[in-house]
Amino acid sequence: KEYWDYERLKVPWGNLDDYEVERKIGRGKYSEVFSGYHIPSNKKCVIKILKPVKKKKIKREIKILQNVSKGPNIVALLDVVRDDVTRVPCLVFEHVNAQDWKTLYPKLSPADIRFYIYQVLKALDYSHSQGLMHRDVKPHNVMIDHEKREVRLIDW
Repeated sequence: KEYWDYERLKVPWGNLDDYEVERKIGRGKYSEVFSGYHIPSNKKCVIKILKPVKKKKIKREIKILQNVSKGPNIVALLDVVRDDVTRVPCLVFEHVNAQDWKTLYPKLSPADIRFYIYQVLKALDYSHSQGLMHRDVKPHNVMIDHEKREVRLIDW
């Protein structure tokens, strides 16, 4: 259960063929991020394709996500898959219908801002209760679906 006990983690690999990648929506130092969908359910998802790194680092990220993704306002890790040939691992997350923050933020009222900050604080309170710090809270990592008034903290 503990996030630091990641070396013993047996990764529950899902089926890569269950997912279809649509388009690239972002990238970082260690990954590229795509919108996609789960073929059997036809539900949208986000697929984070990890760049080659040590197996230990991948296990650590998976374990952290398994521990925090059950918390409030934290993006849900749905599946972990990998390509059988390249062995490249992919993390599959819930899709959040978020608007670009530069477009959304100017439209928010002070009450909206208080509400969303409180939601982010609930996510951080939960992760801290699990012994984990996010370490990169910034507008790009706070997904807001203003229509549904939902927030997800991403990029753990």
